[in-house]
Amino acid sequence: MKVFTWILTIIALALIVFNATKLNFDALLTGESQTAIITIFAALCAIILLQILRISKKIEILSKKRK
Repeated sequence: MKVFTWILTIIALALIVFNATKLNFDALLTGESQTAIITIFAALCAIILLQILRISKKIEILSKKRK
């Protein structure tokens, strides 16, 4: 599970970098730039969710050790 979350995080970071190259700063909310912004936010949300999953797994392991 740990490797899986790291791989997905790296893929999300790659998507952020790729879509950052697609941004047109003269017209951010039109055309391809709008799609890039939406995809960047989606990738950021995925990274946050993966971090929450990783932390919850650590808490689960610690709580099992205490029992």
